[in-house]
Amino acid sequence: MPSSALLDQIFWHTLTGPHAPYAAGAGAARRYARGFSPIIAFADVARPDFAALAPYCAADEQFYCEGWNGPAPAGWRIEAEASMFRMVWTRALPAADPAPDALALGAQHAAQAVALAALCRPGPFGPRTIELGDYFGVFDGEQLVAMAGERMHVAGLREISGVCTHPDYQGRGLARQLMAKLAYRQAARAETPFLHVMRGNEAAHQLYLRMGFDDYLESVVRVVAPTR
Repeated sequence: MPSSALLDQIFWHTLTGPHAPYAAGAGAARRYARGFSPIIAFADVARPDFAALAPYCAADEQFYCEGWNGPAPAGWRIEAEASMFRMVWTRALPAADPAPDALALGAQHAAQAVALAALCRPGPFGPRTIELGDYFGVFDGEQLVAMAGERMHVAGLREISGVCTHPDYQGRGLARQLMAKLAYRQAARAETPFLHVMRGNEAAHQLYLRMGFDDYLESVVRVVAPTR
């Protein structure tokens, strides 16, 4: 099992580590820069420093925040609350690429990726999210119908994220193939895949368990916004 110190605070370690060039903030608070996934993280989730974060946030933004249970601080409001699982791959990784024909997504596909994410709601997603790692998609003609990619990472760990299949194309195993493709590529880099799934999405949770992921922890996730 990878380091629990990294996994327990994966948002913070990513935003202050490999993704620091894509982050904004100061002191004990960070956020992805505007255009990337709207996620914030704190060095200490028991005492989140919202005051340090406030100068880097606008009134029209909403952010996902993981692991924090306290009341809303001055200048902020809580708009939604749920819980999610952090899952880690614990079995043998794929020995072959199950989706060799999947296309790598680039900047020219950003609008389609955002539209598919808006339809499928895999979690926080922005127009520049596909810049955070490798993203692959399946197309029907010119239409992007399934995708999966990578987001957070630290040494030895890389997240599979943005998993989507258009409702008209579900039941064909497209998302599973794309996720296994990513896991196969991560294995070649000596990385362990992990992911997040909302507790309410039990169908996806069960799929990931069958694929080889196990629950690592369950934590609260909130959507928060500045009140100014």
